[in-house]
Amino acid sequence: MREIIVLEENRRFADSETGPLFRSFFPKARLLVYLNGELLGRESTREKEERLSVKPSATLQLIFDDQTTRVRFQGDEAVCETEKNALKRTIYRIVSGNTKRTLPWGSTTGIRPTKEALMMLSAGRSADEIRKLYRDKYLTSKEKIDESIEIAENEKRILKAFPATKEMDPRFSMQTNGYCLYIGILFCPSICLYCSFSSHRIDSCRDMVRPYIASLKKEIDFVAERFRDRRLDCIYFGGGTPTTLSAEELSDILSYIEKRIDLSHLAEITVEAGRPDSISEDKLAVMREHGVTRISVNPQTMNDRTLQLIGRRHSVSDTIKAYHLVRKYGFESVNMDIILGLPGENADDISHTLSEIRKLSPDNLTIHSLALKTAARLRLEWDKYEEFDFVNSTEIMDMALSTGRELGMKAYYLYRQKNMAANLENVGMSIPGKEGIYNVLIMEEREDIVAIGAGAASKKVRPDGEGGWQISRCENVKDIRTYIDRIDQMIERKDKLFTKSEL
Repeated sequence: MREIIVLEENRRFADSETGPLFRSFFPKARLLVYLNGELLGRESTREKEERLSVKPSATLQLIFDDQTTRVRFQGDEAVCETEKNALKRTIYRIVSGNTKRTLPWGSTTGIRPTKEALMMLSAGRSADEIRKLYRDKYLTSKEKIDESIEIAENEKRILKAFPATKEMDPRFSMQTNGYCLYIGILFCPSICLYCSFSSHRIDSCRDMVRPYIASLKKEIDFVAERFRDRRLDCIYFGGGTPTTLSAEELSDILSYIEKRIDLSHLAEITVEAGRPDSISEDKLAVMREHGVTRISVNPQTMNDRTLQLIGRRHSVSDTIKAYHLVRKYGFESVNMDIILGLPGENADDISHTLSEIRKLSPDNLTIHSLALKTAARLRLEWDKYEEFDFVNSTEIMDMALSTGRELGMKAYYLYRQKNMAANLENVGMSIPGKEGIYNVLIMEEREDIVAIGAGAASKKVRPDGEGGWQISRCENVKDIRTYIDRIDQMIERKDKLFTKSEL
């Protein structure tokens, strides 16, 4: 196994910046980070023995002082300013020169690389100015710069319909600004190999469903009262897999929301019915009855061998049947997710998945690049899977994007995660007019997100006075039983977050 050792004087920078950049070059390597000679993090006796017995394939040493930062990599040395992006550019150039590799996003490690492009477009800056900034500041490739500008233009168009404040609304006694409601349902038929969410298998905790719904209702009561003078723009049911619940349970939650919250301004209700084995006619009928407009049917891959490997309890034929069943019920927008870089899949396997997607012709296509997340079973049981190839590349991503364009779609939002295959990204594509509005609002952090349910993270968004936005957050606990037991504390957290003095 290859190994990288990072010798670092500043822990925060090592954890948040150096690590993700190095993992982009060496996605399957172990990254050991030292602070003043001491290894950060915990390791087992076996891991320590392996570390001492394996010769590092690369060594980086960062030496900080008041004026400059010296960077050494395998004998090479450079000097740069201590400013974060300058340091990252220097590291990138040195590692790229030694490995003879470049990364599509250059030195950037942020999760929202299109954010700066949107801010510049909104401020009246030209596409050429954006290209220059991304090229000089982040060493981004031409293809990714063009992609960022395209997405920023589409986001700008979508956001025009959702201003931070509206004119006086005759229904209310004050000017109102919008918010979104996220409802987390952390139950699943099974836990996928790559999943890092704190999802719970429904067959092992069915007894917790009713108490969970009762706790959701308490949070809905809080939202109804605290946000009664606010414009609710979107509702998003995420997970887990919300359609793991029965038709009656889904109806119970949706009916309660309708009873307690004003939905007259609502632009979209999305339900992630991500697992085809959780979709049934009675559930679809309930969702249509309650006005769900957007639904996801997520195959991730159209190869049965891979589905079995990653722990999905359904087949490709199940996905196709579920998709046609959803179409039968006439939902306004149907999304499908795929993941590039799944273990054991090559370019031909991905090409086959894309061919099957073309036949189905969804309204949205969300293209994910596999992220090797620390809490996922794939990473925790790495010894079982490290010999598999995890194939992704700019060419494969372009192949997926081309499939979306063949279906009449345009890219409209993008985000990245740490440890992504081939240093690529997740891209949402849509037929114009069928975009997932919630996806844009949460990615660009333009509205408050009030999140209920176990593990759900709320965000308070306020202008910072300098053309940007200040974000405050609070999270519910992830364990379902603990969430139920501490529901009053979860509500208190949100009450504190959203009653802070306005900026």
